Amino acid sequence: MKFALHKTKTMEKKPKRTDVNKLGEFGLIDHLTNSHQCINPSTLKGIGDDAAVLDYGGQPIIVSTDMLLEGIHFDLMYTPLKHLGYKSVVVNLSDICAMNALPLQITVSIAISNRFSVEALEELYSGIFAACRNYNVDLVGGDTNSSKKGLIISVTAIGTGAREKISYRNGAKPGDILCVTGDLGASYLGLQLLEREKQIWQSNPGIQPDLEDQTYLIGRQLKPEARTDMVLSFEKGGFNPTSMIDISDGLASEIHHICKNSGTGAIIEEALVPMKDETQLMALKFKLDPITCALSGGEDYELLFTASEKDLPFIRSLPGISIIGEIRPPEEGIQLKTVNGNFHEITAQGWQHNQ
Repeated sequence: MKFALHKTKTMEKKPKRTDVNKLGEFGLIDHLTNSHQCINPSTLKGIGDDAAVLDYGGQPIIVSTDMLLEGIHFDLMYTPLKHLGYKSVVVNLSDICAMNALPLQITVSIAISNRFSVEALEELYSGIFAACRNYNVDLVGGDTNSSKKGLIISVTAIGTGAREKISYRNGAKPGDILCVTGDLGASYLGLQLLEREKQIWQSNPGIQPDLEDQTYLIGRQLKPEARTDMVLSFEKGGFNPTSMIDISDGLASEIHHICKNSGTGAIIEEALVPMKDETQLMALKFKLDPITCALSGGEDYELLFTASEKDLPFIRSLPGISIIGEIRPPEEGIQLKTVNGNFHEITAQGWQHNQ
């Protein structure tokens, strides 16, 4: 007896598969989380800012978490473990600062492969403890696990701030001035220098690395700092940014976050974007456009914020702050005004998912 094979709906329908890169970093986050609604009144701010804001009836608690993966976020060929421990803490503290708050505690979880010795982990934690001392934060917990390959670090930072002083990404208004602390692009150029010397060494291990005495650029990459000093200065001056974000993915990505959340446009003037001379010179040496390094390089961990025009005198009184542009109506888009007076649309980069 013969039996006819009938196709079922399951057999006919191929499972849908969307490449993560089609959405990009920010589109992926929106896609995965846009259906989630916070239901607890203690959640003042959930997904969508530098940190979550929780309130259990007292002073708000600010919480941020970040993960660093070997081979993706750091390379141990040129990153000392002590520096890595320090940096893994700082990048999380920076998110607390971006909420106009101060960090108080951290938790650290690591996953390690069998190539890491106790002595190596002691070196990693010496950097973690150095950051704790420098920023007056406590290590209060974490987890340790095994990894099939490499090192994974996950840090959660916890801080606090007065409810009325917390800065979100969604408070910018047309007419607000656009400001940034410190200088931009140096960390990215430091990374390019380290990568260049790594490739040279891999081709000829007998050659000693030549970092060209670029202490500042290398330091910005291997040992960044969180701008708690600016948060304290804002508090002392009674100033509250109308919106704020830290520059981890590059100026272009961060201004997009502020404008998207605030429903505005913006204009940035190339001539006003702060860059050190050594940053610009190294960019040209690598045949890179300096402003592109500032816009898309990332890992500067400076603060990008907006302020009402009435606060302009206070902003100008603070050292280390540059006014780089203005928030505009949304129909004007997000643009860069070049030194030649031309206007170009600013696009955000974000990470690309590795296959």
